[in-house]
Amino acid sequence: MSVKFNYRLMLLTKTKELVSLLSINSLYRTTNWIEREIWDLYGIFFLLHHDLRRILTDYGFSAHPLRKDFPVTGFFEVIYDDSQKRITQKALELSQEYRYFDFKAIWSF
Repeated sequence: MSVKFNYRLMLLTKTKELVSLLSINSLYRTTNWIEREIWDLYGIFFLLHHDLRRILTDYGFSAHPLRKDFPVTGFFEVIYDDSQKRITQKALELSQEYRYFDFKAIWSF
């Protein structure tokens, strides 16, 4: 965004999962944070980016939360335990036994 010229630039591109994109940070300095967010949340790597590190998630976080293969429910449940007087973390268990799945189509008899 140029405040001086009242102009916005929006760049759209398609890429495959393991293909890196060339950084435009040397041309537009404001793309530094945008490219870091894209890498952090989607996992798209930018070549020749001088400071490509996590910006929104923890440094030890190994996944990218806005990808379609990221589990929506997560892997752990974080709760406050009154008996221990601290926050505890346990593995999340998802049971599907209470649901009824009928895979027949409405029109099949």
